Amino acid sequence: MADYVYWIFLFSAVIISAFSQMLLKKGAQKEYSSFIREYLNVWVISGYFLMFVSTICIIFAYKGVDYKNGPVIESLGFILIMILSRIFFKEKITKHKLIGNILILLGVFVFYFPFTRG
Repeated sequence: MADYVYWIFLFSAVIISAFSQMLLKKGAQKEYSSFIREYLNVWVISGYFLMFVSTICIIFAYKGVDYKNGPVIESLGFILIMILSRIFFKEKITKHKLIGNILILLGVFVFYFPFTRG
């Protein structure tokens, strides 16, 4: 397989994971009549299913991507979650969230650009 395919798996895993967290949050915001229904509903089951799919994507990605790249790319999920939370849940993007996400982007920038290597 071409190298870019593994990177596609890695980025897909981040995107799928972010959407799974949105589904889990949606499920957590509802009131349920019983303890069982709280954990066995369409939102939670769908969210965990997507998390499983994300894990499979990560496994395939690590066949062709160095292990050191995984956590760096997965940290971009925090940025995606902030954006999706704004879109789907109308959450405010606070100054602290923005600063935190800028620091994540700076970390990715420092990790990947050659001027930082000796």
